[in-house]
Amino acid sequence: MHRTAIHRIAGAFGRHYHSPNSSEWTEMAEPDDTDASFLLDLGRHVRTMRGRRGMSRKVLAKVSGISERYIAQLESGKGNVSIMLLRRISEALATPLEDLLPSNETSADWPVIRDLVRRATPVQIAHAKDVLSGLGRFGSGPERNATFHGIALIGLRGAGKSTLGKMLADSIGWSFVELNREIERQNGLSVSEIIALYGQEGFRRMEQTALSRLLARNEPIVLATGGGIVSEPITFDQILTSFYTLWLKAEPEEHMARVRGQGDLRPMADDRAAMQELRTILQSREPLYARAAGVLDTAGLTIEAAAQKLVAMVSPVLNRDSNVFGLRKPAS
Repeated sequence: MHRTAIHRIAGAFGRHYHSPNSSEWTEMAEPDDTDASFLLDLGRHVRTMRGRRGMSRKVLAKVSGISERYIAQLESGKGNVSIMLLRRISEALATPLEDLLPSNETSADWPVIRDLVRRATPVQIAHAKDVLSGLGRFGSGPERNATFHGIALIGLRGAGKSTLGKMLADSIGWSFVELNREIERQNGLSVSEIIALYGQEGFRRMEQTALSRLLARNEPIVLATGGGIVSEPITFDQILTSFYTLWLKAEPEEHMARVRGQGDLRPMADDRAAMQELRTILQSREPLYARAAGVLDTAGLTIEAAAQKLVAMVSPVLNRDSNVFGLRKPAS
């Protein structure tokens, strides 16, 4: 963690501490404008990371052991927090602590590079240092896998990824794969069971393994991904570089109605709270979904009309790669 970030944390958190499980305040100096701005940015980062993980405040509170009321204060920029409590939040979100802190880093590749370095062997790190310092040669190591593996659909639940993905696959003669179902098949457990047993971090590891095995088949597929795949930098980067990726989107109300129509009654518990959480998730993930090669807005469209638009969007890609895969043209 950068020294300046540590100083800012010490300034913002050390002056005025409030225990989330107590109504008592420790009397210290009031934070200045810089501290207040930092806390607002921190709150936005926590809310964004929670949204990308698809976690409600209630779930985050349960996993972290911190009260829901306190998390709401933190996200609004009104809650001062110790570094230990912030660590508990980062662990509950299964995200590095530094991702919760305000930063000037804007490169979309930085989280990917960071996570790759964390997993690298000492030899790989030494090679990377040589390349970045100008002492090594590009291309002297293993080449990055940029093989075209098909069409990937990303987006929130209820976007139509499964329904439209299967229709597209049938139209062009490819296999259709739902990544979550593939994870379940490979591990013999449902997604909910995997998360209950191994947590979000364990599920994401299995997600990356399942994706790697699909890519190893070396055959074109239409892939429907889970809505939260964009929260994992390495896995999402592999999706973007291996597939022609399309973001299926709709209005939040349509997402909710479609999920309920599929028989998922979980959003029915508290309609207003569920809609607000859905909007938070969508807002948090939109910049990542927007990295897709194209966007299909299915709002107000019938399934047939949306399917026709999807086929039209992928036709240039199919024509470009038809010689490689011996593809047939989409059915009219």
